Amino acid sequence: MKKRKVPLRKCVVTNEMKPKKELVRIVRTPEGEVVIDFTGKKSGRGAYVSNSQECFLEAKKRDVFSKHLNVKVSSEIYDQLIKDRTEGDF
Repeated sequence: MKKRKVPLRKCVVTNEMKPKKELVRIVRTPEGEVVIDFTGKKSGRGAYVSNSQECFLEAKKRDVFSKHLNVKVSSEIYDQLIKDRTEGDF
């Protein structure tokens, strides 16, 4: 039986390569809005961040999504990430 290749992505905060399933994807859609992509399949430019409270807080502090997605990301996206993480939505 052939082993399947595990897709790796780089966290924009820590610059670590991790399996795609361990990261959360933030997407700038073709319409220009920024959303959290829980499926990992929405169309648009994506940025990945490790699924940890520390990474979310560091991302908000450094505003890394605005830099990687080339669009101003509101603080609501960062706050939603932090809130969903504490509630256990992902």
